[in-house]
Amino acid sequence: MKYLHVILSTLHALLRQTGAALGLGFLALIVLVAVFADLLPLDPLGQDFIRSLEGPSRDYWFGTDELGRDILSRVVFGARTSLVTAAGAVVIAALIGVPMGLIGGFFGGWRDAALMRMVDVMMALPAILFAMTLIAVFGRSQGAALLAVGITGIPGFARIVRAQVMSLRKRDFVIAVEAFGGSAGYNMFRTILPNSLSQILVQVVVLSSVAILLEAALAFLGVGVPPPTPSWGEMLRTGKTYLHEAPYYAVLPGIVLTLTILAFDSIGRGLSRLIENPGETAMQGTLK
Repeated sequence: MKYLHVILSTLHALLRQTGAALGLGFLALIVLVAVFADLLPLDPLGQDFIRSLEGPSRDYWFGTDELGRDILSRVVFGARTSLVTAAGAVVIAALIGVPMGLIGGFFGGWRDAALMRMVDVMMALPAILFAMTLIAVFGRSQGAALLAVGITGIPGFARIVRAQVMSLRKRDFVIAVEAFGGSAGYNMFRTILPNSLSQILVQVVVLSSVAILLEAALAFLGVGVPPPTPSWGEMLRTGKTYLHEAPYYAVLPGIVLTLTILAFDSIGRGLSRLIENPGETAMQGTLK
């Protein structure tokens, strides 16, 4: 209930900010479209070679690609590819990074030193090169891209949570819980972690945008999710070949990708403002 209270109060505060509210609205639309894409009258794999590279029309609102497939349908289903990659990467990074930061910051000593050296090694890995290495080993798949982004996102969660734990470790309410017999695990996960949720939420937003952009970059380079699975990056890669004869081909996925990144950026900025002004929400100081 503590976590739910913080998330709901944060959402309410974000909706009072114009930029963050617009970002949340657009992101909600993308999520709904991706989740319920199968219920829409769209076919991202249907081919009609007679109508290849056809411009926008009543039948195909955003035209067709070189195989006669509906571009709008592929953009809608491509949203699912991007969001699944982002969600999976965030889950991997948070499940590993958050406990690392909690343990290192709470106990300190050799455990903190060992964990932070592991974080330093992971931070030295360029995300795109690491992703390409995994793809070379395991083959082109969404899982390889997801795993690569998730691993390179671990240091961000670990360092942010560690800094929060070290800041809160000596606060009176934490010491009081220890004095009343609270175990280390209870203190970390029931006392300190809820009070670090604001920074964790910001990192979730940042990593989500990075994951979507990296997935698109890998697909654009031709090493991402293999065809015929719809992908915004793959559409951009193929669309650039037909820029002169069919400029609309690359426009729609490019616009949607850009707006999605901007939506995450607006939400992240909104969360940062709330952290700087904790009185506007229950993100800080209400869980102690």
